[in-house]
Amino acid sequence: MGRNNERNIKKHNDKLHKAQDKVKKAAADRKEMLKQIVKKHNEDTNTTEN
Repeated sequence: MGRNNERNIKKHNDKLHKAQDKVKKAAADRKEMLKQIVKKHNEDTNTTEN
């Protein structure tokens, strides 16, 4: 029996997909945080101009 049996392939793919999801989530979180920072900055800028 070789190393590439179904169980090992599934285990590897699950691990890989979990890592990829983690990277995607981190990128989405950074993007959302940046949006909030920009929004707050714009609000602060608008209030000081008035």
